[in-house]
Amino acid sequence: MNPDALRGHMDALLLSVLEREPLHGYAIIEALQERSGGALSVPTGTVYPALRKLERTGLLASEWATVGGRRRRTYRLTDSGRRRLQGERSAWREFAGVIGGVLQPEIKPEVKPSG
Repeated sequence: MNPDALRGHMDALLLSVLEREPLHGYAIIEALQERSGGALSVPTGTVYPALRKLERTGLLASEWATVGGRRRRTYRLTDSGRRRLQGERSAWREFAGVIGGVLQPEIKPEVKPSG
């Protein structure tokens, strides 16, 4: 998959992976690969800065834990992170519908009137 395609979606992907349970960084990378059927191979140099940013903005919290005999920083969603994830999912559905309507004009997107 083209890495540029992920631009602007990394936060939502990370929040989604952490929705079920707290995970450490490498487990997050593995979960992204597994959920994508191997299509997403995100480097640590992309994931860790994004996790730190999400933590600074209050969407994630972290604590040190011992996992497999090693100390690792484990990340979990905050309540704000859960709310943001809901918003990201809604925005994604709208985006995918609009783009789908352009790429597949025989499928009309459901557009809700604004206001």
